[in-house]
Amino acid sequence: MKETMTRYDLTGRTVVITGATGGLGSALALALRRRGANLALFDLDLAAATAQAARLGDDAVAKGFHADVRDMAGLEDSMAQAAKHFDGVDVVIANAGIDTVGPMATLNPAAFERVIDVNLTGVWRTFRAALPHVQEHCGYLLAISSMAAFAHSPLQASYTASKAGTWAMCDSIRLELRHLGVGVGSAHPTFFRTPLMDDVVADPAGRELWGGNDKGLWKMVPLETVVAGIVSGIERRAEQIIVPKRLTFAAKAPGVFRPLIERIGFRPNTIQRAIELASPAGWHDRHAVRRHQSNVESAADLSVPAPQVL
Repeated sequence: MKETMTRYDLTGRTVVITGATGGLGSALALALRRRGANLALFDLDLAAATAQAARLGDDAVAKGFHADVRDMAGLEDSMAQAAKHFDGVDVVIANAGIDTVGPMATLNPAAFERVIDVNLTGVWRTFRAALPHVQEHCGYLLAISSMAAFAHSPLQASYTASKAGTWAMCDSIRLELRHLGVGVGSAHPTFFRTPLMDDVVADPAGRELWGGNDKGLWKMVPLETVVAGIVSGIERRAEQIIVPKRLTFAAKAPGVFRPLIERIGFRPNTIQRAIELASPAGWHDRHAVRRHQSNVESAADLSVPAPQVL
């Protein structure tokens, strides 16, 4: 469905959010509830999602569900439960995501594979599980991608590949679903403060690459700016949401601007220092590794990052 300027009223519509208890998920849930939307909050941590729902209202307007975007059958079951509880699903936001910071030469291969599985394949699974329900309401599917889909950082091959892949995947799926009246969009915010970004800023390799993200080309924008942009995009059933809007031209012409961004943003000596600082696990801090570790893996195995929401 083509993007339209007619406002898609969210009042009374049901919105599913994966990774709902993370920084962006929580902020989106609050903003959408204020728009009158009902919320199905999907998260690995059911207790946290349930507590989040209770803060937003009674279970007629907000309810938590367990969901792991690596588990197709589980996602299908949770979508069916949400659709039954709210009498349908209108909008789905595929928001769950993780990251690592490390060069190909030393990064644990399992860390790379897990980022792709969560950030890219997890979006596909989420959309696939949601489609039968969203189709009934001619609804809207939104994937949270990133400006990393267009500007490809060193030491983040898994992340940039997953976000660029998500962008391309949304374009493909949009064409498949257009005749059904289902809209598909991808959101591309620049850096903003989340628990995931706290890990990036705290990591020595991350600080070397982006300088703490407090100034210059990689400066973070307020979370409120990102949320407002995404909510506005949902209300337009936008095909692409760029936050902040001043980066739209750069996002539309990645082939033109990529060499300049790489030359200005990532100087050879900076990349080399970051490589020397990077950990094979993707993070230096044991607590960061643990946050990204699967809840089904041994707590003693700190080598592989696992799902952490944005």
